[in-house]
Amino acid sequence: RVAAHYYNHALEHGYEPVLQYKDGIPDDVAVLDVERGKLDHLREHYWQTDTSVSYKSWCYIETDDFRTITSVVHDLVDIVSKNGNLLLNIGPRPDGTIPQEVRDILVGLGRWLEVNGEAIYGTRPWHVYGEGPTEVPETRFAEKEYEPFTSADVRFTTTDGTLYAICLGWPHQELTIRSLRSGESPAVGSVSMLGSREPLAWTQGSDGLRIEVPADRPCDHAYVFAITL
Repeated sequence: RVAAHYYNHALEHGYEPVLQYKDGIPDDVAVLDVERGKLDHLREHYWQTDTSVSYKSWCYIETDDFRTITSVVHDLVDIVSKNGNLLLNIGPRPDGTIPQEVRDILVGLGRWLEVNGEAIYGTRPWHVYGEGPTEVPETRFAEKEYEPFTSADVRFTTTDGTLYAICLGWPHQELTIRSLRSGESPAVGSVSMLGSREPLAWTQGSDGLRIEVPADRPCDHAYVFAITL
């Protein structure tokens, strides 16, 4: 009865309830849920990761082990580039207050999105999710074991003729995006970095798109190049 109540309430207010599953349901019927994990590929059908700001628990505990802001931002970027959605859980104290560690993570994520949100909101995946050396194993309940991303790891999203190349580390002096080799990809029209007003020098050649990186970082955690094609 409770489920039926919330289902009807959602319909009355214009929301479309979503059925999620972990195993055994056809792709076009429900949304795949990867609990505390990620996929290693770009998935045609929309999917979701549900995870928490901490590793030990979904609720408040006194001895929790909290994630870094960087790991949450990187998970968000990696998941969205693969046609997924991140559902992020927090655990308030018994009196309803939010622990400071949780507040810091949410504020840090919000500050990153203030600068780079256009590379996330309303975007779609590109024909490849990204490039770089760091492997993301397709597992569940193993997110603490993931190798950290590097400045050579790039993820892509796109919207309205703009390709967003999201670098998961600060590239020193120059970044080469090998997925944008001349002759194998569309010609690049312009390159800029979200949050920076500094003009960027770039060239597109047989080895990829080479971009000279600005002197100053516009944010922390991950850095977005907006590329018109």
